[in-house]
Amino acid sequence: MAAGYAWLLVLGSVFLCNLMKILLPTISSFLSKMVQKDAEQESEMRTEVQEMKKEQASISMMDEFARYARLERKINKMTDKLKTHVKSRTAQQAKMKWVVNIVFYILQAALMISLIWKYYSDPVTVVPSKWIAPVERLVAFPTGMLMCVPRLLYSGGVGITCWLVVCNKVVSLGLHAVS
Repeated sequence: MAAGYAWLLVLGSVFLCNLMKILLPTISSFLSKMVQKDAEQESEMRTEVQEMKKEQASISMMDEFARYARLERKINKMTDKLKTHVKSRTAQQAKMKWVVNIVFYILQAALMISLIWKYYSDPVTVVPSKWIAPVERLVAFPTGMLMCVPRLLYSGGVGITCWLVVCNKVVSLGLHAVS
């Protein structure tokens, strides 16, 4: 007999993995914000640039050229510093997103490999053999299709690989329809 609720365990695992895949951008941006505390400094720099531009707009270029030019250089210097800061932050966010994605996919692969390892020789669930009649061997892979129960020999066992593929497709379609 199939391991009682193995089908539900696999389905739940696939559901959680697909849900996490949808939430990855949110998770990585949240982690980036947690790591970076420079957003306040960046907003202060933007405010300072805006104030200097307002001050510059109030100065007559013809009458006070030296003051106007000094302020222009300060604005340019602050703007360049702000651009450098934004580039650095953007690069750090991209790196954080990359790391989160890599960690997620490694954990997902480890989970799937452990499920395949655990249910390699046993069917995850058993369905009436009429449902899968033309492709019984493919659906049962790698279990060997026929399940022996004392005094009974019947087919209809669903192997872990087929169950993972079916669950993944159904869950991703369902989550895509919801989101």
